[in-house]
Amino acid sequence: MKNWVVTLAEAKSAPIPEGRRSPEVMQHGSMTMRFYQPKGVDPQTPHDQDEIYIVQSGRGAVVSGPSEDKLERRTVGPGDAIFVAAHQIHRFLDFTPDFAVWVVFWGPVGGEKA
Repeated sequence: MKNWVVTLAEAKSAPIPEGRRSPEVMQHGSMTMRFYQPKGVDPQTPHDQDEIYIVQSGRGAVVSGPSEDKLERRTVGPGDAIFVAAHQIHRFLDFTPDFAVWVVFWGPVGGEKA
């Protein structure tokens, strides 16, 4: 296991690899954890694995759905947890400058079957 405890300070200061939007702060098997702090606009595209976001700070909205014309919008803030299935469209909108989330990816490519 890469890390089994990561502090908020470590996550905030971790370098972001070239071509990525967030640093990987923990890894074990199929699970990886990242710390994501979008700035201005969130350009995310769907991911290959299921994921859970936990809002660490700030406020904003998240949209998610199977297609751009079927996105559901929810307001989120500190402590809120968000599940996004693999290949689901999603992104954060209208977030405060201090908005930051922990992101946990896990499972097989394509996501787990319900």
